Amino acid sequence: MEATACNESESFSPIFYLVGIPSLQEFLFLPVFFIFLLFYLLILVGNSLILVAVVVEPSLHKPMYFFLINLSALDILFTTSTVPKMLSLLLLGDHFLSFPACFLQMYLFHSFSCSEAFILVVMAYDRYVAICRPLHYSVHMTPQTNAALAASAWLTALLLPIPAVVQTSQMAFDSTVHIYNCFCDHLAVVQASCSDTSPQTFMGFCIAMVVSFLPLLLVLLSYAHILASVLRISSQEGRSKAFSTCSSHLLVVSTYYSSIAIAYVAYRADLPLDFHIMGNVVFAILTPVLNPLIYTLRNKDVKTAITKMACPQDPQYSGALDP
Repeated sequence: MEATACNESESFSPIFYLVGIPSLQEFLFLPVFFIFLLFYLLILVGNSLILVAVVVEPSLHKPMYFFLINLSALDILFTTSTVPKMLSLLLLGDHFLSFPACFLQMYLFHSFSCSEAFILVVMAYDRYVAICRPLHYSVHMTPQTNAALAASAWLTALLLPIPAVVQTSQMAFDSTVHIYNCFCDHLAVVQASCSDTSPQTFMGFCIAMVVSFLPLLLVLLSYAHILASVLRISSQEGRSKAFSTCSSHLLVVSTYYSSIAIAYVAYRADLPLDFHIMGNVVFAILTPVLNPLIYTLRNKDVKTAITKMACPQDPQYSGALDP
């Protein structure tokens, strides 16, 4: 791609201007602000409830729920890296980000996104061991192993975006950089640069392939083994019970990769710029807002634990989760 001419002076630090949604009329800023605020509060409250429920309820001290609280913490951090700035943009017209703030936001957004993909793989492995090797579950999924798996997912995701972020920060920018997005996404910042964008676009594509398709392949491989094991169960009741332990995770995986697909199609299709931007916004909000709903509505243990916290004196729930 041909570089755009710009001021080559290194005496200034670029200021990044977030355009937001270009065609959004000003009178719609406040309604959209309240919609985003509602989603953000749902994310904070829903995921915090899951975190507290798993921590305080002894019967939920199991590997599956240990990984679930990692996912909930990630959802809170993931949205907090972008949504507060979106809210400030809509309510206060605060479009500007400094150079360090923009690249910090870019790094955190992509790191937490990577972490979510890897945690979903770890959760799929947990379900694989639980269903395909139930007699060895307590041996394979020890607290030390669980902590190592979660730490590996976090650490890998925190390291993976560093090369792309560092190299993008070394590209040439004008004094005021217009970012056609609601936050500092890697591709949007690269496209706003005056340098040749081809190397950075290729690097971003390679990282996206590693983060998106490799974890998806591992999840599908786990569920292929799970499906084969479940089909060998003779009783219908046994099959239903095995599938029910995976249903919440499968829905979360489907939601996560659906949001990626929406963002990808919005970018690749010949659509107006607003659709590209909204594809990124959907990716930033959809999965974190749906994850707690999925686990509280479809997972009986989590739902009971949260209800027990809300109604501690209700005899219907007071002993429901006792070991």
